Parts: sequence; C-alpha cells; structure tokens
Amino acid sequence: MGRPAISVEVQRSFWAWIRRGEVIEVAAAAAGVSKTVAWRWFREAGGVMPPQRCEPSRRPVRLSFADREEIACRRAGGEGVRAIARAIGRPPSTVSRELARGTRRPKTGYRATVAQALADKRARRPKMALLRRDTRLRAYVERQLELKHSPEQISQRLLTDFPDAPEMRVSHETIYQSLYMQGRGALRRELTQCLRTGRALRKPHRKADERRSRHAGAVSISERPAEVEDRAVPGHWEGDLITGAGNGSAIGTLVERATGFVMLLHLPNTHKAFDVQEAMTATMSRLPRTLRRTLTWDQGQEMANHIQIAAATDLDIYFCDPHSPWQRGTNENTNGLLRQYFPKFTDLSGYHWDYLEFVAAELNNRPRKRLGWRSPAEALDQLLSPPDSNSLGGALTS
Repeated sequence: MGRPAISVEVQRSFWAWIRRGEVIEVAAAAAGVSKTVAWRWFREAGGVMPPQRCEPSRRPVRLSFADREEIACRRAGGEGVRAIARAIGRPPSTVSRELARGTRRPKTGYRATVAQALADKRARRPKMALLRRDTRLRAYVERQLELKHSPEQISQRLLTDFPDAPEMRVSHETIYQSLYMQGRGALRRELTQCLRTGRALRKPHRKADERRSRHAGAVSISERPAEVEDRAVPGHWEGDLITGAGNGSAIGTLVERATGFVMLLHLPNTHKAFDVQEAMTATMSRLPRTLRRTLTWDQGQEMANHIQIAAATDLDIYFCDPHSPWQRGTNENTNGLLRQYFPKFTDLSGYHWDYLEFVAAELNNRPRKRLGWRSPAEALDQLLSPPDSNSLGGALTS
C-alpha cells in the first residue's frame, strides 16, 4: 500500500506559516510534514506562495447559475444593481460587472444561460500566460530584466513609458510567476540571474551582521541631527564596505539618503584605514558643499581614521550601534543591489575604476518606488539643479 495522501488542510497550514514569515523548516514542523515534502511543495510552486483559498464554509467566490438566474429575473423586473446585490448577498460591483459581461445585445438584455456559458469559457484552464500571449510586452520586460530592474520597477515604469497603451500593463507578481512557476514559463528561466538575489527559487534570506569594534572619539548615531531621519534635506550619506573572498578585497559604498544616489570607493590595494581615508577624501571632494553634511557608518576598523576623514571632507561622521545594520537601511539595501555586479566570494580588487563608475551609473538611473518611480539621478537633479543648468547627477554618473 502507498502512503496516505497529505490533506489539503495540512498544505494550507504549511503555507500559512510561510506567509507569517517562517523559514521552510519551521513551517514544515508546525504543519507536521517532513522537510523533504515541504521543500518539494516549495520547488513545485517556484517559491511563489499559492493564493489563499476560501474556506469551505464561506460563500463561493464565483457566481453560480442560480445566482445568474436570480439576477436575470430581478433585472427583467426592473430592479437596480444595488437592490439585486442586496438580494443575492454580493457587492454591487460584482452585479454590475456580471450584467455588462452577460449582455450580448441590448435588445435581449441579460440572459442567465448566455452569461453562464461566457463565464465557463473564461474559467477554462490552463490559460496562456499574459507574457506568452503578448510578444511586445514580453520583449520589454525581458529587456528591463537584463538591465537588472526589479519586477516592481518594470511594472510601474510601464505606466510612464506607455501612458496611452493599456495593453502594456503587467503586475510585478505576474513577472515573478512567469520566471519561477512551472507551467507559466513565459520568460526565459536564466533571467532569474538578473534579479537582485539571482536565485532559482523565491525563499527567505537572513544574514547575521558581523561583530565590530568601537573607535576612539566616535560619535553615536543617537546624536545625529533629526533632519537626517526625514530625508527632506540632501547631503546625508550612509557608507559601508562590500568584501570579496576571505575579506581580502573590498569596494566602498556611499548612498545619499534623500535620493538613493550611489558613489563607489575604488580600493584596488587594501581596505585598511589609510586606503579608505584616501579613497573617501578623493570621492567626496567631487561633491559640492551642500551635499557634504553627515556620514553614517558601522563600526568597522576601516574607519579608524574617521577624524582625519571628517577634517578633509568637512563631514560630520556618526557610527551605528553594534549589531544594528538596519540603522543604515538605505546602504544595506544598496549593498544587496551591488551584489548583482560584485558577487560574494570573488576577488573585488580586479575591478577597474571605470567599471565601478558604470555600475554606479546603472544604479543611479534605475527608477525607485519611494521617488515616485524617478531615478536617483533625476531626483538629485530636481533637488539641486536650477532650470537650464547642467545635470549634477548626470555629471557624477558619467
């Protein structure tokens, strides 16, 4: 005899734990299944959580033929949309859409049999995925993915790039499903490598921060000016290093909080305190004084010369609390994006300065949700450039 089938309720329990943010192993234990089974479910779903189903005790989501007959009778009797909706226990919008869909000819009006046949046709599965049907939309999405734009950025940018083309619309979740889910592979699977994580499955990712030592004379982030928090004033920066294999090489990262504008520090030799000091001084000197207000860093040893850096760059430097990477949230997010260009466990000292400039320019020209889908370069220009002046953001990323 084979093993008994796992009930739908157990699977629902597993996905409910996943929705609460638990890792697969914890969700599997809570649902009472093995890790092997849980991972199989996860792989088959492409890491995409299935939509929540209605409980059996709840009213079905779709209208039944009996509902449609009731709508047809009441509509023929002259009742309005809201009165019909109250009678069958449905929202008025549902009844309004149903009347529009089920009315083929104004003379004959709404017919329950016609509406049911049309509904059955719409419900047939499997349906061809949107990105498989529309070659123009698919080509645009694939091109933007190759530029390392996220699915959400692509979805929102379509509204700007094609304002008068309603057919050029796709949700970010549809893009993810077309990349990950079996049977919906409208997009080339290798494009998952263009996503920030580069994973073949969608799954939680957690990483503990390193232990860092404090510096003499360091000023705590608690003393940082309040204006830094609201991002209304430009010139407040967050910084860190991304390191290569064995922490033997590094690239410095600087992110402006108001706009997300990125600058990278070239560290071809070492990332000790003196090298970071030299690179920081050279890079920040390219900025006007109005863009050099504060810098927030973690407590890495590379900032041992913070007093000299502050004097050379005219920056007020503040340090995060130990084990608190979220206090540099903008920089942490940017470092994750940079890993698409500078993978972990590789030698970062071999990247030329020109390539660092190219990477910074790509990030600075990506549309961002918090900027109303403008790019950091565009946001920086809007903040600092008077009309008919040269573009500062463009100058820094060129």
